[in-house]
Amino acid sequence: ELTHNHGSETKEGQVYHTGNSYDGVEGGFGHIGITVPDVYAACDRFKDLAVEFKKSPNAGGMKGLAFIKDPDGYWIEVIKQGEKGELRQVDCCGIDLDNGGVYAGGGSASK
Repeated sequence: ELTHNHGSETKEGQVYHTGNSYDGVEGGFGHIGITVPDVYAACDRFKDLAVEFKKSPNAGGMKGLAFIKDPDGYWIEVIKQGEKGELRQVDCCGIDLDNGGVYAGGGSASK
């Protein structure tokens, strides 16, 4: 767990949230990020490992970066280390660079 909510030790059930959902549970944060040499190559690997995507590299308006979920549902931003890299026409989730739409927060096109 990336956060600790003091006093939660005596509560039953889920006493934390990922910071990305609003389920009436206090605490949490937004997300963490990791840098990789090639976002598209990293996402190919994540896809092969059946990692859930919130946003694939070509989905939405922010091209060339991705959001994946860890097993607890925390969002992890995957961004290119260093200078902006080349964009791939079709990403690991089959989203075309020109038809990825505008990111609306749902990520449904990239699951």
